[in-house]
Amino acid sequence: MSNPSPATPRPSVIQLAIKEKAALYTAYIPLFADGGVFIPTSRDYQLGDDVYVLLSLPDDPQRYPIAGKVAWVTPPRAAANRTQGVGVRFPADEKSRVLKIKIEQILGTHLASDRPTQTI
Repeated sequence: MSNPSPATPRPSVIQLAIKEKAALYTAYIPLFADGGVFIPTSRDYQLGDDVYVLLSLPDDPQRYPIAGKVAWVTPPRAAANRTQGVGVRFPADEKSRVLKIKIEQILGTHLASDRPTQTI
């Protein structure tokens, strides 16, 4: 009798409601080809972990589901007082492409800003 292989852990679900354009600017990760978002969290994630994000954008009642992957981790007590959390890379699919365009339209000229963000 063989042991069944361990079940793949289900991705954790994170709800992220971004209420203001400034908060979206600090969370959005334009360096990822398909877009991404920084999520403040004290949960322990590893690179490559699957996460399911329910993202709300400023002045938009819709919630956008994203089946992303952890692409970087900011540990507790990181340098420069960076917020602990994870960078989640959007998947390369049509829904993410549309969401990336929507975020970049909301941010508009803010994308070219030199203001610091929670990301790189």
